[in-house]
This record gives sequence, C-alpha cells and structure tokens, in this order.
Amino acid sequence: MVGMERIEQRQKILTARQMGLVACSRCQQVWEKDVSICGRCGHKLVSRDPQSLQRVWAYWLIGLMCYIPANIYPMLQTRTLFYTQQDTIVGGAIELIEYESYAVALVILFASVVIPISKFLAIAFLAISVQRPPSVSHHQRQMLYEVVEYIGRWSMIDIFVVAILSSLVQLKVLVSIYPGPASLFFALSVIFTMISAQAFDSRLIWDEAHGKDEGKAND
Repeated sequence: MVGMERIEQRQKILTARQMGLVACSRCQQVWEKDVSICGRCGHKLVSRDPQSLQRVWAYWLIGLMCYIPANIYPMLQTRTLFYTQQDTIVGGAIELIEYESYAVALVILFASVVIPISKFLAIAFLAISVQRPPSVSHHQRQMLYEVVEYIGRWSMIDIFVVAILSSLVQLKVLVSIYPGPASLFFALSVIFTMISAQAFDSRLIWDEAHGKDEGKAND
C-alpha cells in the first residue's frame, strides 16, 4: 500500500516543462512555452540549452589552459636599486612563510591554488554527472553548483592585491612593484571558469532526476 501511494504521488508531480511553462534564466519570471522573449527583462527564453555542455567544456578548457602559465610565470615583479625579483604565486607564498607571515601565505595559497583547482574539479564533475549520474544526490549537486557560482565573485582577490600593491608601492628610485605576466593569465582563467559555470544549465540535473523517478513509477 505504501509503495502504491508513493507511485501515485510521483505520477501527480508535474514539471514546468510538462505544463508548457518556461522560466527566464535571468529574472526567473515564468512564461508560457510559446513565448520566446521575456517580457520583464528582454532575455531570450530557452526551455533547455542543447549546447550548454559544449560551452561548459570549451570555456573550462580555455580556463585550464590559462591557469597553467598563471602558475609558471611571475605574478609580481619587485625592482629596487640593486636587483629585480620575480615571484610566482606559490613562490611568493613560500617566501611569506619564510618571513613567518603564515596567515597571508595561507590566504594566497587558498585563493590562488585551492579554490581554482576546486572550481575546475567541481565544474567538470557537474558536467559529467549530467551524462553519467553518480551516487551523489541531486540536491547535493545543486548545492555544489550554487557554491561554485557564489565563490566565483571572490576569485579575483590576487589580481586586486597586485593592482593595489602596484599603485601604492611606487617609490621611484627606491623600489617599485609591477604586475607580472601571470596576472593576465590568472585573470583570464578566473573569467573563463566563471563563464563556464554560468554556461552550465542546472536544470539538466533535475531532468535526469525526473526521468529516473518516471522510470521507477512505471516499474
């Protein structure tokens, strides 16, 4: 009896797509399926983006390609009267540890190494999970997607630090600080990973869940 009640409840659940409705991905206003342009914000209405995963992987790959030179080339160039010092992201963090600035070094490593790599892994996992559903629940994958979207706005912390140092520490003859070539690659990597996350259509996660529930209900 309990099993029959659960099947009946599943059969009563209708998605917006089945009801002929589509939500604007920008302002979340719901419209009928035959409406092509959102009357509130003017955004194009698409029930599902068939090329979503292709764009996710394209931007993801470009971001990964930019992240490699961002860690190889110097992020910061310090020039004094007697020498010029160039520091990579990890090299600068190690030097801060040698000066016992553990907190600053930890923030740099976390923002420049841990978060970017975690974002690459999370976006790849979400894209793969749509085609090959894992044991992770749909709610957990949705939460992971929201976390990736949220932390994207804080990914430019290294670029902000370099820009502030470059503008403040300009003592002409004594010492001057300039952003290195890695800063450009790091900024591009952050931008493309953000675009990759935004290109992912999270509704695909729930389409797979609904299809699974329908399969169970028909058994």
